[in-house]
Amino acid sequence: MYESKNPIDELVHLYVDGAFDRRELVQRVVRVTGSMAAALAALGGFEELRAQPPSACPADVRVPADAPYLDARDVEFAGPGGRMLGYLAQPKNLTEAQPAIIVIHENRGLVEHIRDVTRRAARAGFVALGVDLLSRQGGTAQFTEPTQQTAAYGRTNPFDRRSDLIASLAYLKTLDSVIFDRIGVTGFCAGGGNTWDLIVNIDEIAAAVPFYGAPPPVADLARLRTPVLAMYAERDRALTGNMAPVVTALLAQQRSFGLNIYEGVGHAFHNDTGAAYNAEAACDAWAKTMTFFNKFLRAPRT
Repeated sequence: MYESKNPIDELVHLYVDGAFDRRELVQRVVRVTGSMAAALAALGGFEELRAQPPSACPADVRVPADAPYLDARDVEFAGPGGRMLGYLAQPKNLTEAQPAIIVIHENRGLVEHIRDVTRRAARAGFVALGVDLLSRQGGTAQFTEPTQQTAAYGRTNPFDRRSDLIASLAYLKTLDSVIFDRIGVTGFCAGGGNTWDLIVNIDEIAAAVPFYGAPPPVADLARLRTPVLAMYAERDRALTGNMAPVVTALLAQQRSFGLNIYEGVGHAFHNDTGAAYNAEAACDAWAKTMTFFNKFLRAPRT
């Protein structure tokens, strides 16, 4: 998970995640620093603001909310802290139960981008649930400004987030459209960290794909039983650098594990609403994600 006490760091991170455009970023930093010159100087050291390499991706990477081949709707279900909110998407007119994927948002809550990613998983044939980890505070819709959203996420804690994700897993298991023991999880940034946290604390997840999330302490990896495919960025050096001891530990423990580090891209490269988006890396990572979930969630029973 991304955490920072520096307001400029936080503003840059919101910009990279697509919360606002570059002009608004500069305006907000000016309010922090007091002048345009100081703002530009403060922003000059951020590698995330350098131009991303040009790349191409299919024009239909996004899935509209009214896609005729999907059933997608807001849902509510019971959680340990009260009402849980989520966004459920699945192929229309299912005739038999399918594997499911829990989609965990970044540190801004269940925003439209994550709803779109949830629909992308449904387009690939899965039942997908985007979970709102701001549910205990009334849900993401209560916070319309990006800094309010990140502040709300900052008021959550690992135990409550894990408990709410376990409740989300339990909810999926009750659905007739879901194969109860074929449920995977993926998450982005803070959601990647929550993905790691979930799979080292419960063993019911059949496959996991964390995107550029903070990994758990190496000692916790001894509890891992879930196959993992981890997606990281070469220029996201702090988080990616933390993966070296993870790889060593998982290889020593002979766990089912894969790691992709995408050259020349930075944090949040998969978020096509943000400045760090790299279509080539994002499309490749998503294709590998769906292949991985198909392998482990649709494997014949032995």
